[in-house]
Amino acid sequence: MTWVSQLVQKPWVWAWFGAVSMWVIITGVSGFGAGGQVMSAAASFGTFFVIVAIGQMFVITLGPGNVDLSIPACMTLSATLAMKFMNGDPGLLVPGFLISLGVGLAIGTTNFLLILFLRIPPIIATLSASFLYQSTAIWSNRGLRVKPPEVLGDFAVAKVAGVPILTLVVLVVTVGMAFLLHRTRFGLSVLAVGQNEKAAKLAGIRVERVRFLTYLMCAVFASVCGFFLAGFSGGAALNMGEQYLLMSIAVVVIGGTSVAGGYANLTGLWGASLFMFLLVSMLNTLGLSAGYRLIVTGAIIVAVIVVSGRKLAR
Repeated sequence: MTWVSQLVQKPWVWAWFGAVSMWVIITGVSGFGAGGQVMSAAASFGTFFVIVAIGQMFVITLGPGNVDLSIPACMTLSATLAMKFMNGDPGLLVPGFLISLGVGLAIGTTNFLLILFLRIPPIIATLSASFLYQSTAIWSNRGLRVKPPEVLGDFAVAKVAGVPILTLVVLVVTVGMAFLLHRTRFGLSVLAVGQNEKAAKLAGIRVERVRFLTYLMCAVFASVCGFFLAGFSGGAALNMGEQYLLMSIAVVVIGGTSVAGGYANLTGLWGASLFMFLLVSMLNTLGLSAGYRLIVTGAIIVAVIVVSGRKLAR
């Protein structure tokens, strides 16, 4: 049973174990019919968690202090500007998507420049900048909800054999990002910087270039998530990205990525996203309020960080 012991030692296994456990509990309480519906919903909503978590994972892998707190504001601004431009016109779908990408590129560049030239920690830089992005979204649309083109909404909720099409697309993207992380010079450079930045510099890695591309990638994933989430939820809203700040970090940490940097895992992101959604669903089934749900979520994150920290020390 050597393979079992080796499998148990993989950090991402516990995220999937947690997801399966939550589903079993929900199914036991509500029945198989409800369990199937909840799993379908978990695949849909979990997909958006994974999109933002992929970018956040690369940032966190750079090492301690690296985290992007501008993700919710980036999602909101991207969706708001794109939906306002398209104004429900399906013929403007491609230009609208390009606007969304442009927002991500601009935000990622701004975040990096703040970190580079002001010499302030990334967590402070991205948090401060997020207020500017959110204010821009409020100013541009004054809080009104603009509906997406019908074709975008149809695509965001479409399913094949019960599986959301968007989920299948993001699965393919996940495989591509795994190849990028483990088989390309950029991905290996991200891991090297996270393991030891000084050693990476001595090895000839252009650390600031790697950091710039990583924050750029994170913002682009957030902007794309905002674009499709607006189609899924029926329009862009000023609070549409709020829950993704905590979730983007929780999914990354619970999925097995080291908060100390230098180790990342994409397989665990899917298990963690399903686990988080199913956990919230179970707490809703038990009738717990939003405050209790946040407390439980925070406690889980702290526990995972403590356990991973002890493993790192050993």
